[in-house]
Amino acid sequence: ELGGKEQNDYIVIRNHILALWRRGNVRLWLSKGMVRETVSNEYDHLINSAYDYLLYNGYINFGVSPAFTSQLPESTEGTAVVIGAGLAGLAAARQLLSFGYKVVVLEGRSRPGGRVYTQKVGREGKFASIDLGGSIITGIHANPLGVLARQLSIPLHKVRDDCPLYKPNGAPVDKETDASVEFVFNKLLDKVMELRQIMGGFASDTSLGSVLEMLRRLYNVTRSTDEKQLLDWHLANLEYANAGCLSNLSAAYWDQDDPYEMSGDHCFLAGGNMGLIKALCEGVPVFYGKTVNTIRYGNEGVEVIAGEHVFQADIALCTVPLGVLKKKAISFEPELPARKLEAIERMGFGLLNKVAMVFPHVFWGEDRDTFGCLNEHSHQRGEFFLFYCYHTVSGGPALIALVAGEAAQAFESTDASILLHRVLTVLKGITFIL
Repeated sequence: ELGGKEQNDYIVIRNHILALWRRGNVRLWLSKGMVRETVSNEYDHLINSAYDYLLYNGYINFGVSPAFTSQLPESTEGTAVVIGAGLAGLAAARQLLSFGYKVVVLEGRSRPGGRVYTQKVGREGKFASIDLGGSIITGIHANPLGVLARQLSIPLHKVRDDCPLYKPNGAPVDKETDASVEFVFNKLLDKVMELRQIMGGFASDTSLGSVLEMLRRLYNVTRSTDEKQLLDWHLANLEYANAGCLSNLSAAYWDQDDPYEMSGDHCFLAGGNMGLIKALCEGVPVFYGKTVNTIRYGNEGVEVIAGEHVFQADIALCTVPLGVLKKKAISFEPELPARKLEAIERMGFGLLNKVAMVFPHVFWGEDRDTFGCLNEHSHQRGEFFLFYCYHTVSGGPALIALVAGEAAQAFESTDASILLHRVLTVLKGITFIL
């Protein structure tokens, strides 16, 4: 009964089941019997309801543990084609298998993983496994990737908080100035939220960048060159976090996903994230080099056409990148509903570039996970603003330089040799104090 004691009891039991799963041995199947051992018999109907909901929606008993195989039902539900072997496609395929579907996954590339891509970089015996795509587990609490890592016994390395910053001339940034500007940066963001509440919200086309600049001028903060460059660094970090320029971020909605962020430490995965992908592929039939060009669907099922091959099934699940849908590289027959077409048109995606490097030795300090570099000019603030020290998890002395914001867009059309020269010039100019 909604709004009464029964609803409250249901939520308590649901959260209790989640806690049993997350804090317990995630390699073992959590059964209703195990839940009943810790909850009074009078709540048995609520246990059934909460357990079935969590199981069906993949909040418990998911992942790559061999113990789960024996729990899979006989194939009774039907057949499914999943298009795309990224994290979404592989996780969905495993969930469909757990429901009793016969499943095949079609992948256009010659590898699984989508934007998760670990590659060995280096030469002459100095190799490192570097994530060229997604590289950090951002928040370990309740994160399904953390569950997979525990099931596979893959060590997680906490990204340590200490992140020294360096001026454009290579000198270390004074810690007091750093703390002062960071305080100002956070206060400016607080003022954006206060102003939004006072005004009843901004217009949707008012950019976060314009509001922050207005507030900076209004309060007359960060007046010196050092302070402006430091504030620019924090703005670049914000553009990295949002995968977009502040001039394109809505002041009204830029932080709308904050309540849904995973809490806890940010972590690197030892050996790279490809270990998770390989484990998710086990037991899942994936066909590579199958670029889907047409999906026909109706009451009688679906036909998925990839070149000369036709795959028939009861259902299809399309997990291809948004860019593929925007280009209309896949023809849907009949056409997708208007609400989906409008969503595809309306949605955007961000841009982040990386330079991965392997060196003869770790010259930046063994105890560092990150360091940052300030830029002279605001429009270049995102160029090599942050470095990931990957030696702790990659097996070699590796660095990853990040490029965000406007700099990431300019990066796309700049010759690689020029970019490499720039990043090495930055590194050579830094006075590392170890």
